[in-house]
Amino acid sequence: MTVTAVIAEDEPLLAEGLRQELAALWPELQIVATVGDGLAAAGRALALAPDICFFDIRMPGATGLEAAQALAEDWPERVPFPLIVFVTAYDQYALQAFAAQAVDYVVKPVERERLAACVARLKARLATRGPLPESLQRSVDQLRALLGDIAAPIAPRLDVIQAQVGTVVHLVPVDEVIYFEAADKYVRVITADKEHLIRLSLKELLPQLDPQRFWQVHRGTVVQARCITQARREESGKVTLVLRGRSEALTASRLYAHLFKGL
Repeated sequence: MTVTAVIAEDEPLLAEGLRQELAALWPELQIVATVGDGLAAAGRALALAPDICFFDIRMPGATGLEAAQALAEDWPERVPFPLIVFVTAYDQYALQAFAAQAVDYVVKPVERERLAACVARLKARLATRGPLPESLQRSVDQLRALLGDIAAPIAPRLDVIQAQVGTVVHLVPVDEVIYFEAADKYVRVITADKEHLIRLSLKELLPQLDPQRFWQVHRGTVVQARCITQARREESGKVTLVLRGRSEALTASRLYAHLFKGL
């Protein structure tokens, strides 16, 4: 059986070095794509459905963690989820987080001995990969825990959102916000009767929100919990959310479906 892989690394020399080392250690492995940014990594992996993804942590567009998160949210239910190896220059704390969640990693510059051990583990895991959807759920659980282990530091909490339109600044109390949604380089701020745009990424905004009140339900969506009236679980593992004060429904991805459990 042919085993396929995608390499995501923004430094071409390092990407080529990893490809050559893999060719020497695992000649049967077929590299089906090499990309240089996180957004392209997620897109190519979704299109090609490789068995393995080697994701650099720090990349333009999106980090390796964010690319893996996008895969977990959008991966087809009946297709085997890829094994993910993070290529990282992170400190020891983050490496401990990777190890704790059984997510493999190699440290740059990649050493052949360490990569050989990684290859051996990958072969063993491919041989014992469980049935779907259990294997996908296990990967989702590991990734969700990993994202929590490497969380952004807590920042001062926001009480008011300042949304500027031309020369006018609208002050929107955070308590009135029903949800925030990423929109390119902006964030949409949605209240019961209005919508504002702020020049801030969701990644920058999240540490300033109280996680007990504002739940991330998708990589691009954060909802005020008290504004959710219903959560309907779909067969795909995703959850449809009905909101108080808004007619549209939102989707909670597999990564965040665990937030909605009956008591």
